Amino acid sequence: MGMISNLLRVSQEELTSYVKDSSLFEGRIYQDYDENNIDTALVDIDKSWEAIAFLFGNGEDDYLERPLAKAIFGSHTLDESQDIGYGPARFVTTEQVKEINELLSQLSNEELRKRFSTQKMDEDEIYPSFWSEADEDEIWEYLSDNINTIREIYSTAAKNDEAVITFIN
Repeated sequence: MGMISNLLRVSQEELTSYVKDSSLFEGRIYQDYDENNIDTALVDIDKSWEAIAFLFGNGEDDYLERPLAKAIFGSHTLDESQDIGYGPARFVTTEQVKEINELLSQLSNEELRKRFSTQKMDEDEIYPSFWSEADEDEIWEYLSDNINTIREIYSTAAKNDEAVITFIN
């Protein structure tokens, strides 16, 4: 177990309905699993979320305040009283999705790889705090796969004029 980050692409209409009645959102994300009806708008980036935010913020102390942190942590709270596992779900608007997508398109995986240091992530206690115990190339592959998932979600959401809801459970 652990804290798993999730991203969900939603239309403006869906977002509005979830803001009005957050139980609808909870119903969607916790629906019974059906391998014939997989929700492709919903992805998880496993436990990579804080490491990716750290890389997006160039490993600076204020990385959570950087614009790309919103790609993982959202900007607005869906329902302050709803706990999805580790706090409430958050979201970025359709306009913010476009801004995030533009920032992501300007930041290459090669640049992120230069920022990557298992030692620095361990020193800064970046979740899940096992970075220097694993093979660096394998860790980078894990992170870059999840970075590419984030890129795909935001690219698709920007094209479809969708918002993105983020949550950790």
